[in-house]
Amino acid sequence: MTLHEVESISAESMRLLQLKRLQQTVKHIYKNVPFYQQKLFEQNLTPSDIHSIEDIQKLPFTTKNDLREHYPFGLFAIPPKQIARLHASSGTSGKPTVVAYSQKDIDMWADIVARAIYMAGGRSGDILHNSYGYGLFTGGLGLHYGSERLGMITVPVSGGNTERQIQLILDFKPSIICGTPSYILNIAEKMEEMDINPKSTSLQYGIFGAEPWSEEMRNTLETTFNIKACDIYGLSEVIGPGVAMECHEAQNGLHVAEDHFYVEVIDPKTGKVLSEGQKGELVFTSLTKEAMPIIRYRTGDIASIQKELCKCGRTTTKMSRVMGRVDDMMIIRGVNVFPSQIEHALLQIDGVTPHYQILLTKDNNFDMLEVQVETNYPVEEWKKLEKNITQSLRSACYVKVRVTVLPEKSIPRSHGKATRVIDKRRINV
Repeated sequence: MTLHEVESISAESMRLLQLKRLQQTVKHIYKNVPFYQQKLFEQNLTPSDIHSIEDIQKLPFTTKNDLREHYPFGLFAIPPKQIARLHASSGTSGKPTVVAYSQKDIDMWADIVARAIYMAGGRSGDILHNSYGYGLFTGGLGLHYGSERLGMITVPVSGGNTERQIQLILDFKPSIICGTPSYILNIAEKMEEMDINPKSTSLQYGIFGAEPWSEEMRNTLETTFNIKACDIYGLSEVIGPGVAMECHEAQNGLHVAEDHFYVEVIDPKTGKVLSEGQKGELVFTSLTKEAMPIIRYRTGDIASIQKELCKCGRTTTKMSRVMGRVDDMMIIRGVNVFPSQIEHALLQIDGVTPHYQILLTKDNNFDMLEVQVETNYPVEEWKKLEKNITQSLRSACYVKVRVTVLPEKSIPRSHGKATRVIDKRRINV
């Protein structure tokens, strides 16, 4: 595989391709999904009203709550006998969201992820170590099928059993590793406990995602393993990993697979579409999915988009790294704070390890923000470090922060997505 021709076509050619596929998708859902039939009827729309790609803004938004209200199969656009696979979210904050794939969808998804892995440095014949979880979560199987489609030798390790993962890395000598950044750091930490230098492995590239992570976290991963660390973006409601991918040549934004997904950025409060470069909520429309197309899905992820020619030769729209989530935003005494702001500040401070946790509590009916951080400094230096961290976080977040310095390995480690924020406010009321 080389750079796919559709990734370097002109903007006008891409718009025409997107319009054709949008029209087909709207016809498909109008005919087969009662939920969308009703939504379009309420807005006095039919498929024949889509004349340009800008007409996508006439279409209704879809939300996670819509998926939950139609749980489990209410948004499927093909008969059950044509469904090849189901995936679902964990459902930790309500009913899980269920998504369906036809065999055509699975084949298409494999192609999309193969392109993503190639962007990150993967090549046919190389070995890929896949530490994403397998199962209802789309990460593991998404990267697995894409790796095989690219022609890579795929090691389906999944998450956990860290010592075994390390042994396989040493024995199989993969060139690329995939997983959540927090878990890959756990692997590095365990390597160091075993007197293995993470820099000494065969790894050259990393594909990391499924949780927001900062440039400072990238620097930590790259320095620790001596690799190039690239960001991958996706969500099961749209298809899974591969919706957008960072190229290893530039590492300054994620290329959206625009031939399969149309991206917008909106004001999360008003729903107004924002201009290039403006930060807002990402909205995606699937253009080629068969079993469960989704129209203008509000992801809850905060980012911006930019259209520019990349040094890698791709012309596709790029989205910034996810800066946080609408529902992850913490409001502390009237000030908006994202966990990513805290990570950005923490990882610039000498002595702070990349393991931290944010606690939200109440003190005399006032919201309080506590940040627990680990350090490798001796105990006698903790008080000075605590003062430095407090000042840095106050400058970065504009709120008072209580800082607790802890010895290494005090904060629980994760085999998948790290739990960064713990809200204890209701418990303490």
